[in-house]
Amino acid sequence: MKKALTLGVTASLFFSLTFILNKTMNLSGGNWMWSSSLRFILMLPLLSLIVIKNGRFKLLLKSINKHKTSWLIWSTVGFGLFYAPLTFASNYGESWLVAGCWQITIIFGILLTPIFKNKLPIKNLIFSFIILIGIFMIQYENSTKLNFGQVFLSIFPISIAAISYPLGNRKMMQICSDDLSSTERVLGMTICSLPFWILMSLFAYKDVGLPSSMQVFQSFSVAIFSGIIATILFFKATTIVKDDPKKLAVIEATQSGEVIFTLILEIIFLSSTLPGIIGFIGLILIIFGMVINSIIK
Repeated sequence: MKKALTLGVTASLFFSLTFILNKTMNLSGGNWMWSSSLRFILMLPLLSLIVIKNGRFKLLLKSINKHKTSWLIWSTVGFGLFYAPLTFASNYGESWLVAGCWQITIIFGILLTPIFKNKLPIKNLIFSFIILIGIFMIQYENSTKLNFGQVFLSIFPISIAAISYPLGNRKMMQICSDDLSSTERVLGMTICSLPFWILMSLFAYKDVGLPSSMQVFQSFSVAIFSGIIATILFFKATTIVKDDPKKLAVIEATQSGEVIFTLILEIIFLSSTLPGIIGFIGLILIIFGMVINSIIK
């Protein structure tokens, strides 16, 4: 469990770079559809080299071929319906705000437990509502600066992403069993979600043309830090505890670390506006909820 927690928190640090880089691309005029699709398109050759070098590529293709439909559906849910809405939401708030609202995925992850024929971890759910209160507080403060439409365009896509990520991840853990490593599972999901990303990139090209060289470089950075390092670490952490719904809920709750990491990085690199008193209290509640979730039995 200690190893899983360490991996989860470390993953949250690398995941936080996603929010910063997406905001940077947005501020420089980059299209959100290019930001989302380039991440996974650029991940593909990098991950393929790793898996091919380990001599496991044929095994991965065999697993995909065995469950083609499931791989395509749940990879598109876990990666496509997760990252595209999250990137879209970066247009409507500070990075720390998007990262804070994203933590609703912890509650959705717990609520999904019965779907996988496990008992709902009630204590984790109760204490996760502390996180939810924190999210409402930072959104309340943000709503005083934005109109209802902008707030909705932030919360709604984040909610879709927050359901899709744990659902896709858990479904793929069931399909893969113990046959594939975390790296191989990430590559397989990248391959199977590729039709979604190609379609997204075609829409982006029709809308704004080709991406700038800077956006490609920033997307490549996201692909390395978040798409490969963070995702593999997080998948490895959830794989360690996949048979224990309570521990799995705790590991998914480590993503709350993204909030504090994102806030610090945004202040350093983007000179971002600090949250007010209500926002700070909300952030503290989110982090407190994560800590409580990690120690309750």
